[in-house]
Amino acid sequence: MRAIQVRVDERLLRELDKDDEVKRHGRSAVVRHALFDYLRRRRRSAVAEAYHRAYGSRRATDVDWVGWTDDSSWPAE
Repeated sequence: MRAIQVRVDERLLRELDKDDEVKRHGRSAVVRHALFDYLRRRRRSAVAEAYHRAYGSRRATDVDWVGWTDDSSWPAE
């Protein structure tokens, strides 16, 4: 792992240090976890945005499946 410097105001640092997870695992572990969650949310958001750009707000069930339920049936056993 590589060490980095992050500037945090005193109030936020005091709140961070009060947290039970920080007391158990340390600041670095909690900050790493928060960064991982942030990046995962950003990736999910980017995928959702790309999907929306590609397909718009139209849901697949609105048009693509119309009439298919009439033709479908379970095979006889």
